[in-house]
Amino acid sequence: MSQVNNELERMVVELQLLENALDTIQTRMGLVNSSINELRMANATLEGLKKEQKGSTILVPLGGGSYMKAKIEDAERLIVGIGADVAAEKTVNAAQEDIVTRILELEKARNALQQQLEQTISRMEAVQRRVRERTQQTSAGPTENVREA
Repeated sequence: MSQVNNELERMVVELQLLENALDTIQTRMGLVNSSINELRMANATLEGLKKEQKGSTILVPLGGGSYMKAKIEDAERLIVGIGADVAAEKTVNAAQEDIVTRILELEKARNALQQQLEQTISRMEAVQRRVRERTQQTSAGPTENVREA
């Protein structure tokens, strides 16, 4: 009986670890999806910027639903963050190419996370089945050595 209880305890701990892993994967997927959406919006904004000319007035988002009017000084070049708080001046087309590349990389990461998610769920279901089976076996009790008096 003690061996069965130890095995059940190990499976419960494994389930808890798998649940934590599942939460972590889901959080990462949320971050990746947010990044992809942000990059897609940036790409759409750049596409719209291509139609503007020097001196055009645009609304610049400040965050929190707030905007500021601004005039375009150079409709051909812009400053793009390239990571680690470093920015570089690029053409609109070059910026869009970078954005598309980043989106593709993030989509690959999302696919890998999706596979991890599916594997983790599958493993959790297998452990849950084993827990149910062992619990049923334990609650049924041993019947082999029962004698009538």
